[in-house]
Amino acid sequence: MTELSNIDAQNQSKNLWRQGNLVEVVIHDLSDTGDGVGKFGDRVVFVPDTVPGDRALVRLTYTKPEFARAKLYEFLESSPHRVRPSCIVADKCGGCQWQHISYKYQLEAKRNLVVQALQRIGGFKHPPVDSVLAAPSPLSYRNKATYPLGISATGQVQAGYFQKNSHQLINLNQCPIQDSRLNPLLREIKQDIQNQNWQIYDEKRHQGQIRHLALRIGRRTGEMLLTLVVKDWIPEITTQAQKWLHRYPHLVGVAVNRNGDRTNAIFGQETQCIAGKDYLIEEFAGLQFQVRPETFFQVNTEAAEALLQEIAQQLNLHGHEVLLDAYCGIGTLSLPLAQQVRQVIGLELQPTSVQQAQRNADLNHIHNVTFQAGKVEKLLPHLEIVPDVVLLDPPRKGCDRTVIETLLQVQPPQIVYVSCKAATLARDLKLLCQTGVYHLFCVQPADFFPQTSHVECAAFLVKN
Repeated sequence: MTELSNIDAQNQSKNLWRQGNLVEVVIHDLSDTGDGVGKFGDRVVFVPDTVPGDRALVRLTYTKPEFARAKLYEFLESSPHRVRPSCIVADKCGGCQWQHISYKYQLEAKRNLVVQALQRIGGFKHPPVDSVLAAPSPLSYRNKATYPLGISATGQVQAGYFQKNSHQLINLNQCPIQDSRLNPLLREIKQDIQNQNWQIYDEKRHQGQIRHLALRIGRRTGEMLLTLVVKDWIPEITTQAQKWLHRYPHLVGVAVNRNGDRTNAIFGQETQCIAGKDYLIEEFAGLQFQVRPETFFQVNTEAAEALLQEIAQQLNLHGHEVLLDAYCGIGTLSLPLAQQVRQVIGLELQPTSVQQAQRNADLNHIHNVTFQAGKVEKLLPHLEIVPDVVLLDPPRKGCDRTVIETLLQVQPPQIVYVSCKAATLARDLKLLCQTGVYHLFCVQPADFFPQTSHVECAAFLVKN
């Protein structure tokens, strides 16, 4: 009788686990993609738009033996950390995941995500993770926004972000996380494109012309750049560009980037300035930087400055050091730190970024820096000097294994690893520390991306 009862219970559980069913879950955590994490029985359920402390009915949309994905059906009890979003389309737009979460709890959740990654992936039993450096402003912070364009059912030009897990465009006239000074351009440029009858790109058919609208602003200077990403050149854009420069006093340049490939990449290889300058000036850490339309520059100027200040404080530089900045970009970290050391060597894959870095050094009269173009994993093993400090700031995929192996051979006294993805950070820190050469003594998270699940970190290692 007992065995039959167990079989009935198992069958009932399987039936409840079917896609499309409603189940009740209590959310107890947040995933690194921003979803709430709950449990149904002994199985994990991921539910977007939920917060730890929520109790809800959810509909299963995808099921596997170990986990399921679901969408919110009805709240039974709301979390004390839940707040009203600042954006009216926050539940649809894929630009933010966490506008429904109080900012204080966002910071706690981000620290927890870093701790979990370092424990699970890095193997650090008690990782030394500090509290997250809060962004000076949790809204209106982005100095760059790039919007795909589309056409509504009634033929209106739209710009916005894609709905979560889809290619359905959510039209926006303003965005609460971008610098508010960009909102008029977002609204009005769409209308100008409509009036010009320029054809909007259709990704399915690979037809049409205008693909993306990119806006950029110097937070300190107010200078703006406007870039249209197009499939092919459109001669009449030049005339309209002059009108935009006249209309917007802080707009210093209009550019066209050509991307004729059938790809999800936003920018192509060719960018042409068609009005004004091909760069804006931004002030960062007391220096001036030229920033072009396609340049990588941290989207949160103030938060990046706060993390840089923490890096300088932890390094305790005395002025005699040689600092190697791998993945240096346009010198965003190299140049401020160059003022505190004897020499800086910057390595960067993109030749155009190296050129910009050198221009920025000249602009600020900094002469103790040299920049080299090439893959870090190719350049690093051939350096003829052992740096006192190595600063790593790789892309989201982390460091190439050759970079880690070279550092373990060269053994610089200090390493600072800056990362925007906790999982790859944890993986690489494990490799650096598992042989006993280095000790991880501090991880400083910083909130570069409020209202999202992303978190930036600086990890500090010293040679044992």
